Amino acid sequence: MASNSFGDIFRITTWGESHGKAIGVVIDGCPAGLDIDEAEINVALARRAPGKAYTTPRVETDNAEIFSGVFEGKTTGTPISIIIKNKDADSSQYATIKNLLRPGHANYTYIEKYGLFDYRGGGRASARETACRVAAGAIATKILRHYQIEIVAYIKSIGAVNATELPEALPALRTATEASPLFCPDEKACAQMRLDITAASQSGDSLGGVIEFRVEHLPAGLGDPVYEKLEANLAKAMLGLPATKGFEIGEGFHAALMQGSTHNDAFVTGQEGIRTQTNRAGGTLGGISTGMPLIGRVAFKPTSSIKKPQETVDLTGKAAVFQLPETARHDPCVAIRAVPIVEAMCALVLVDALLRNRCIRLG
Repeated sequence: MASNSFGDIFRITTWGESHGKAIGVVIDGCPAGLDIDEAEINVALARRAPGKAYTTPRVETDNAEIFSGVFEGKTTGTPISIIIKNKDADSSQYATIKNLLRPGHANYTYIEKYGLFDYRGGGRASARETACRVAAGAIATKILRHYQIEIVAYIKSIGAVNATELPEALPALRTATEASPLFCPDEKACAQMRLDITAASQSGDSLGGVIEFRVEHLPAGLGDPVYEKLEANLAKAMLGLPATKGFEIGEGFHAALMQGSTHNDAFVTGQEGIRTQTNRAGGTLGGISTGMPLIGRVAFKPTSSIKKPQETVDLTGKAAVFQLPETARHDPCVAIRAVPIVEAMCALVLVDALLRNRCIRLG
């Protein structure tokens, strides 16, 4: 299987399966001299970990172990290898359904491509792999903060409920997001989301959601035309996550309903130099950052693993009914735990663009 790496200069390669002994990531291209330790990575992993309210009851402590690339608390410039052991995998839950094509899952496409599929929790296709991305993202985030670049992601909507009352200041937005059981900074919307998730779960169903991310203090000039546009790489990063079905930046799809006179951002000169009066473009022009806040959204489909019986076929093509075991453990809404993953992927894209920009011109 190819395509397990992401990034150009700051490059990660992940490995492992959902029900294997461990998962891990190798990071190449991290600058030397960065202060980092396992505790910082584990704080990031704890935000993504299962076992919380409104998530799967699978309990994984996700303790990262750094095996290389760090000496006396600082990165050495050599590849950083991080291993996360799987501790609460229960493959027996999948024994009775291993010969059925799971609706909404990758069993069929993997079998068509590779001739086999690790049915234990989805194997390599499982969202368990994203813990590796969060671990790498913790290091990328530390680099960005060295340059005062800050990222916060949060739940914008779940099902038909939209968060509209959002703090404008990024620190307040982060505080409200972290205080929420759903990573939603709008308390009123969050309360309704919790009711809707509970109702869907009790009926054996699931819900989808949208995550919005905001980046501030990003310098102008990041991103490379024509094939390395900043928003194009963000789109690839986000749509490479499990269960994603859409990406947009700025006004996104709503821009198609606007006119040029209402969508264009007028340039103005202020205390910080040239900026745009509005930010409908979402922080990029021509694939290059403008210095305005970078704002985008990622759509996640409803969790495919639901307890309602579903029509399907077995591996021979014979009609069957797919029914998860009563003891199966799955998220009623995958978007919730995806919030720190979106942050991590955003950080990975921006660090790669930042490091690439250091060799773009003299002076």
